[in-house]
Amino acid sequence: MKEFEKIRSKYIVQIVFSYLSEKNKLKIVKYNSNLQIKLDIKLKDFKKLSGRFIVYETSIKGKEYITKNKKLFYEGEYLNGERDGHGKEYDPKKQILIYEGEFSKGKINGNGKEYYDNGKLKFKGEYEKGKRNGKGKLYYIRGGLEFYGIYLNDEKNGKGFEYDYNGGLKFAGFYLNGKRNGKGKEYSNGALLSRNLTEDGNKKNNVLTFEGNYSDGLKHGQGKEFYFEGGVKFEGEYRNGTRWFGKEYTEYGDLKYEGGYLQGNKNGLGKEYKNGRLLYKVKYVNGKKIDIYL
Repeated sequence: MKEFEKIRSKYIVQIVFSYLSEKNKLKIVKYNSNLQIKLDIKLKDFKKLSGRFIVYETSIKGKEYITKNKKLFYEGEYLNGERDGHGKEYDPKKQILIYEGEFSKGKINGNGKEYYDNGKLKFKGEYEKGKRNGKGKLYYIRGGLEFYGIYLNDEKNGKGFEYDYNGGLKFAGFYLNGKRNGKGKEYSNGALLSRNLTEDGNKKNNVLTFEGNYSDGLKHGQGKEFYFEGGVKFEGEYRNGTRWFGKEYTEYGDLKYEGGYLQGNKNGLGKEYKNGRLLYKVKYVNGKKIDIYL
């Protein structure tokens, strides 16, 4: 058991009796410089001791207000003076719902939902110690799924899927600290979402445009680009998001260039091909052909 007066002991607590519809209830008002909590608590949950009341372990419902303007800040369940159970948080200035879900020991914990200022769903998923942790879905402000995957300490971590405004799959792969990291695939004109989203995403009608490795949110390492028709467009090495060295192919699958790149442009010595056969060696500077070697 805990003394209600000693919870957050730097605050001053007043106990105010009031006559309610039920005679076995009393009202407790808890004050500090910013916050006021009003709770209706059954008298049987208290024990009088030297003029003070001690709260036993019991679940109760209450509301929190900003002291100066009496604006609602929280409403829901408490245990031992802390938020515990189901509750709702509000923006104290705009008086709009910003979170609804589970709490434990004063912090958001369990399943819950976040909302945009316009009332649209922002996030739905799992929380631990006040942060997004576990599976979750992030939504666009106008509606529609933006991301589905795993979170760790409020950041995307592990396997996840990104979607465009129309519900098409944009990316499927792995994340680290909120950024793409490791293996991944990019799509254009992605698949329409099914009602029951699977962990692998709904790949119907997907158009794969890139497959490879990422680091710190950028293409980095080995990868392949694809034509919309499905053939390989480029394969090779990427650095910091752009081509570094590799091979280009025609839409028919014939090799047409092999060499280096700088910031995505052909650069340095390379080889050009026609119908898969070597034409000549060539030198590029920032995408411009400056010399040919027969």
